[in-house]
This record gives sequence, structure tokens and C-alpha cells, in this order.
Amino acid sequence: MEGPRVGTWRPHPRRGPILAECSTPGAKYWLPVLTGHRAHDPTKDRAPAYSLRGSNAPSTATCSPGPRYFLESSITKTGKQVAPSALVTARPKSKSLITPGPSDSTMDPANKHVFRTALANSLASRAKGLRGFPTPAAGTYSLPRILGPNTAYTPAEPCYSMKGKSQYQSCFQEVAKTPGPAALDKVDLDVYKTRAPKFPM
Repeated sequence: MEGPRVGTWRPHPRRGPILAECSTPGAKYWLPVLTGHRAHDPTKDRAPAYSLRGSNAPSTATCSPGPRYFLESSITKTGKQVAPSALVTARPKSKSLITPGPSDSTMDPANKHVFRTALANSLASRAKGLRGFPTPAAGTYSLPRILGPNTAYTPAEPCYSMKGKSQYQSCFQEVAKTPGPAALDKVDLDVYKTRAPKFPM
């Protein structure tokens, strides 16, 4: 600045850096981060982090023979496990052999004569020559009663008769069947009162 100087101030050389001319201190200070999982600030709370990985590439080498063998679904590691089902087969062929088979002959009647067998009871039908016995059966006689007021040889307890409800003076009483006042004859007063003297005419 050229021109006459005013006042006592005079320009002088700079003694040090002026902070107003610097915008930031730069990479001078390092603070721990608050995001992520590693190198997190120990003075702050850290949320749980989950690892995310991509899908695996298809393997080029295979260890299975492929669809070469057919295994049924009923085959397990412990054997065959299937539900019981009916066997559906073709109709059996008709018997064309004339010679008798093993099932045509039976050896059961001869086994008791050849081999030792256990004791067995013989079952036969009832004999037909028996006649009926003339003696009466147990159901022919009837025993005396032991219930009620009239017993033969046992003490009887008191018996009470149950009677129906009386219809007298009830709403179900039929009043039309009862006699009215005119049905009875008039009784003379001399019957139940002191009779007055009568004078002959």
C-alpha cells in the first residue's frame, strides 16, 4: 500500500502461522470408528454383526454315479419298510394233473397208532336209548312267598297301602254328580226342637 502512512502502526514480518488461513488440521488426529465390527470405539455400544456370504459356485467334480441305479422309496437303511397291502396276481391255472397230490391223502388217523400222543377225550353224540325220568323236576313246585304281609314261615314287616290323591274339594271334583239341596226331604222341626203344644180343633 503506497501513500502517506497514517498513525503509528507499521507493517512487520509474520511471527508464525495464522490459524484462520488453515481450513482443517488434516490427517493429524485418528479417532476410532463407530461403524462396523472391527476397530470399534470401545466407549460406545456395538450392535451385533452378521456375516453375509455369497452363493457357492457349482462344483465341477461330482462323486455320485448319477441316475444309474433305481432305488425304491420303501428301501431304508434298516431294510424294506412298506405298509401291508393286498397282493394282486393273475388267476391261478386250472389243475391239469391227474395224479393225486400230497393234500389228497391224510395221515392223521394213523398218527395215534405210530407216534406217542397225549390223552384226549372222545366226543360222541347223545345216546338214543335213554328214557325220561318219572320224577318231577325242580320247576314243578312253587315256593311260598316271602315278600309282603302274608308270609308262610318268615316274620313279615309292616306293609303300608298307597292310596291315590282324594278329589274332594279340589278343582278336579265333578260337582254335577253331587246331590243338591232339593234332593233331601225337609225335616220337621219337632224332631230336633222342643215341640210346641197343639190344641185339638
